[in-house]
Amino acid sequence: MDFCLTGEQQLIIESLRKFVEQELYPHEDAVERNNAVSPELAAKIRDKAVMMGFYAPNMPEELGGGGLDGLTIALMEMELGKASFALQSLVARPSNIMMACQGEQVEKYLLPTIRGERTECLAMTEPGAGSDVRAMSTRATPDGDDYLLNGTKHFISHADISDFAIVFASTGLDEAVGGRLAKKRITCFLVDMNTPGFEVRRGSSCVSHRGYHQCELIFTHCRVPKTQILGELHKGFDVANEWLGATRLSVAATSVGRAQRVFVMATEWAATRKQFGQSIGKFQGTSFKLADMATELKAAEMLVLSAAWKLDQGSMADEDAAMAKLYSTEMLARVTDNALQIFGGMGLMEELPIERFWRDARVERIWDGTSEIQRHIISRALLRPLEQ
Repeated sequence: MDFCLTGEQQLIIESLRKFVEQELYPHEDAVERNNAVSPELAAKIRDKAVMMGFYAPNMPEELGGGGLDGLTIALMEMELGKASFALQSLVARPSNIMMACQGEQVEKYLLPTIRGERTECLAMTEPGAGSDVRAMSTRATPDGDDYLLNGTKHFISHADISDFAIVFASTGLDEAVGGRLAKKRITCFLVDMNTPGFEVRRGSSCVSHRGYHQCELIFTHCRVPKTQILGELHKGFDVANEWLGATRLSVAATSVGRAQRVFVMATEWAATRKQFGQSIGKFQGTSFKLADMATELKAAEMLVLSAAWKLDQGSMADEDAAMAKLYSTEMLARVTDNALQIFGGMGLMEELPIERFWRDARVERIWDGTSEIQRHIISRALLRPLEQ
């Protein structure tokens, strides 16, 4: 693995760093206070990101995206991860699932999403189906040339500002084998927000990522044409698996970026805050925390870059993304907690962003696959070859 960045990569990262500092940082306090991003600000950030070429970097260049490699995108995620999630998410990296669009779906959904004209949300999680995705009860029943969707999704990010949803629903059962329970067949649908029988409600308030809202989606005899199936009938998991690895790598990279910002702030505080006649960084109780934070940050960064490099080589395994997400998100928790301790009482005050970083860090170990799920993926990869 070559650790030297190309000239193009350096230019992209330096330009993006300035964009984040100038266009996103100044609005973070307002987002925290209001728990919202105004439509005007959202449009301004999105338009500028499109103009500067930061929008849809993971989409093919021939379709209007950035066409960037996985390693460059990971570096971009680290820079974007330093900012408020509600703001950095406006510089959209459309779900890789969208590449399954076919025929008229390309013009109706894929291309407008790449251009920043439409926004998607992913609807998989349900009240009774979190980590156990196959337990979903939302079903799609055939009815002539359509399917009727019935069920509820929750914890669906930014559905309140999305134009359509990528909805996963049960469309039948596989045959039971060897006395085991039959598994549900899952199909993926593209569903416009204005479709009759489809209701979006704001979900519960969350302590993490204010301004980036969780929603409930309720489907009541919601009629969706068969032409809205994304991918193939009963093959929704095939579509999802194309997305999960890249998404978990994205979470890992943003966690590294956020930890880098927190670490810089904690180091500067330790160097300038004085107690007992000297800077607190001179006390081992503080300096050793900084040493551990720096070491863990470097280790997490290497896991992310290694997985991204493997992604570009076509050799990234599930456990590579799982290790990156597991370690990076748990590292972020430790770094933000240690930073808060270094800041002392001021770390808990709303005048400083430390308490926000601390709160925001918690969700990273839950969404897009909990730490327990990541450990399951890693251990399964270790043990499977020995069990055969």
